[in-house]
Amino acid sequence: MKLSCNSFELSEACQIVQRAASTKTAIPSVEGILLKAENGKMTLTGYDLEMGIVTTIPCMVEEPGSIVINAHMFSETLRKLPGNTVKIDSDARQIAYIECGEFKTSIIGMNADDYPELPSIISGYDVVLDQALLKDMIRKTIFSAAVKDSKVVHTGVKFELENGHIRLIAVDGVRLAIRNEAVEYQGEELSFVVPAKTLSEVMKLLGDDGNINISVGKRHITFRVDNYYIISRLLDGEFLNYKAAIPATTKTVAKVKTTDFLDSIDRTSLIITDKIKSPVKCIFGNGEIVMSSNASIGNSTDKIQAQIEGDDCTVGFNNKYMIDALRVCDSDEVRIMLNGPVSPILVVPVEGDSFIFLILPVRLKNED
Repeated sequence: MKLSCNSFELSEACQIVQRAASTKTAIPSVEGILLKAENGKMTLTGYDLEMGIVTTIPCMVEEPGSIVINAHMFSETLRKLPGNTVKIDSDARQIAYIECGEFKTSIIGMNADDYPELPSIISGYDVVLDQALLKDMIRKTIFSAAVKDSKVVHTGVKFELENGHIRLIAVDGVRLAIRNEAVEYQGEELSFVVPAKTLSEVMKLLGDDGNINISVGKRHITFRVDNYYIISRLLDGEFLNYKAAIPATTKTVAKVKTTDFLDSIDRTSLIITDKIKSPVKCIFGNGEIVMSSNASIGNSTDKIQAQIEGDDCTVGFNNKYMIDALRVCDSDEVRIMLNGPVSPILVVPVEGDSFIFLILPVRLKNED
């Protein structure tokens, strides 16, 4: 293989593709990036056997060929090149010679034949979505996906597609995030769970314009964003019956300015740390929300105005979970829906159902 290309384009592509390369594996080749040069372009592939990222860039190909180079070493080398054009030459011993300006280096690579083949989707369902919409939907749900869970399926985000509607759901055992939106989808009803890791990478590639093309198979899903192609396995298992987790009744409804509520919780919980855990106590009533927190190093109180209907209510919650939910609320106001001190807390829009955030309360010491 012998080629030359723009060093900045190659570095940018490599930085993205390497995020799919494995860092801990018994298979050396998947710690690398597969480079394949032919027909005036170079294809870069990263694949950790669960998720793969593929892209192509233009280049001058003198001799077509392929090689696998360690992802971290290759990316760091490209990132620090001194010039605009890089030349790459590999020989039969699988050694890659890299030259840029006065800089020259060689990296021992691996045979491309040892690189695992990416899975393909046959007879999949095709979905086209607006990039900005999907980015917003992922942002408003992914933070609630489980990091570690006895049910691996909860480490992903569930997609539900039906005529004219899409819904994303994430849950980690103590909170739930749902994002709903009307879309121009008239295909077959679909339900599948995508790993949060995959969606995190997809979200980084999504922009504010254009569409993303998705193909859903039985075991895998692909996302095509501009010049990037991401393929990922889907997660199997029984996902939480989230509809049953949402309380059917509400005794207290508080309409509050989002930033006021967020800032007040943030201030009140400054004395709460990872080592010093304590719930935030909220008293809803008399047109106001009174917040307080107590810890071994001190205590804090704050108060904001709110429109409250129904019964007075006192509830405790994890400050981080509430802050995470409020931070992704783009609306000026939200409704806090309560059904007593031990019932789930709901954060919803003032109008409509574009999002629902559910947080399990923390039992306060003075509560029976």
